[in-house]
Amino acid sequence: MKVIKVEAKKFSDKILSMKGISKKTVEEHLKLYQGYVNKYNEIQEKLSALKDDDFVKANQVFSTIRELKVELSFAWGGVINHEIYFSHLGGKGGKPADSLLKQIEKDFGSFENYKKDMKATAISARGWVWTGFNYREGRLVNYLGDSQNTYSMWGVEPLVALDTYEHAYFIDYGVNRGGYVDSFFENLDWKVVEENFQDIVGCCGEGCDCE
Repeated sequence: MKVIKVEAKKFSDKILSMKGISKKTVEEHLKLYQGYVNKYNEIQEKLSALKDDDFVKANQVFSTIRELKVELSFAWGGVINHEIYFSHLGGKGGKPADSLLKQIEKDFGSFENYKKDMKATAISARGWVWTGFNYREGRLVNYLGDSQNTYSMWGVEPLVALDTYEHAYFIDYGVNRGGYVDSFFENLDWKVVEENFQDIVGCCGEGCDCE
């Protein structure tokens, strides 16, 4: 396997002065993100160093190649999920504008319904929640994940990523995950999400029902 080193991204300093999500929480959280980057690179090195015997011994119950391949996907999920998460924090919350708000209202009935669904999904998740655009269905859906690499949805582009692991909120909220989710929305930078949404549907012209 060819090794392609990943470097940790830099994020806006605004994430260090958010309302309801402390600087301490963010600093510790960024260390965890860096750890995923490091481990992804380390696993790539180990895969590139596999011997012929490792391939011969491949096994679905346990084998070196199975272990490395599973953990590669976990580490990669940890990298990408956190990059989406931190990239759209540091904003002023509120509502999205224009076509994104229209899409949310179309798919959820109202922005308030979207937030209600997102919060309930977050309370139910063990790891992550994503608002993703389903290309085939032409709509936004809130998807649940129990880990960095579980319940992947093919043909879906994540726009909003909400970390529901305890490390994302326990310093500030203890077991009150709902309070953390409220603060997440209060600090969401919808402009970033809107720009990503436009990148997805921009080829469609009017509306989102691309073929």
